[in-house]
Amino acid sequence: MIEFAQFGAGRIGQIHAGNLGRVAGARLRYVVDVDPRAAQRLATQHGAKAADRATALKDPAVGAVIIASSTDTHADLVIASAEAGKAIFCEKPIDLSLARVDACLAAVKKAGVPMLVGFNRRFDPSFKALHDRLHAGEIGQIEQVIVTSRDPGLPPAEYLKVSGGQFRDMTIHDFDMARWLLGEEPVELYATGSNLVEPWVGELGDVDSVMVVMRTASGKLAHINNSRRAVYGYDQRVEVLGSKGMLRAGNRTPTTVERSGGDAVASDKPLHFFLERYAEAYVAEMAHFIQAIGAGGKPSVGAKDGRQALVLADAAVQSMKTGAAVKLG
Repeated sequence: MIEFAQFGAGRIGQIHAGNLGRVAGARLRYVVDVDPRAAQRLATQHGAKAADRATALKDPAVGAVIIASSTDTHADLVIASAEAGKAIFCEKPIDLSLARVDACLAAVKKAGVPMLVGFNRRFDPSFKALHDRLHAGEIGQIEQVIVTSRDPGLPPAEYLKVSGGQFRDMTIHDFDMARWLLGEEPVELYATGSNLVEPWVGELGDVDSVMVVMRTASGKLAHINNSRRAVYGYDQRVEVLGSKGMLRAGNRTPTTVERSGGDAVASDKPLHFFLERYAEAYVAEMAHFIQAIGAGGKPSVGAKDGRQALVLADAAVQSMKTGAAVKLG
């Protein structure tokens, strides 16, 4: 039985705590949060204890941690958890600073502990099936990867102020998806963005609509398009064109019922947001982490993947500011 300490009792923390309870061989022991009442509520719900950071990390019974707190706390918690010898599950991004991410990677390497970064979309059943069939050679050589990711609406201004901007907050998932599907690192990136949803987003120094084009050394191309507004629901699609055909994974809907009439053919809109759309992915991600550390192995998406996604996000910010493509080493 692997005992867990979880940092963060907010929305995503509640999801992870619930999923932890669904996986055999794991148990939540402590919940730590800046709001003691939130920590106590979540701990009570799952038969755990509310505690402070020191208590959770010093307990030798704790074998792993889940870092689901605010982004600005991730790096310190990763380093402290590594030094305490705990396996680490950290939500994305590891940090908004590449230097801080590198400090985390150094601490994790020195401690020799496994670490998973929460790019949950890799564990979505449809996306994983597409990835596996793609890399089994089903459509020949990969030529183009197209990732569409559109939120149903803007998050609050308070969130955007500390999010790190659209590329580091939202597109970072899509950078990871593109790398995962391409099977090689981009060497050139061009990004552009606009404020098409709300003018106040620009006043915060951010954008709400972006497009990114990337090229690998072998010439493979990837295109990412993001918007903070899709009035029809949470739009999550992937398409890969290969030399022998195409693979595509579409949106998930509440039901597959379709009405055909003289006026139109209509079906359900996509699921509303990420908690519904990726419910299965979050469970599979947690199960994978527990299985990996239980077997003494490494999670399939680790700290280096978190770093590379941030490298691409930083390059996108640079490209948008300069209007020029960025060469990547």
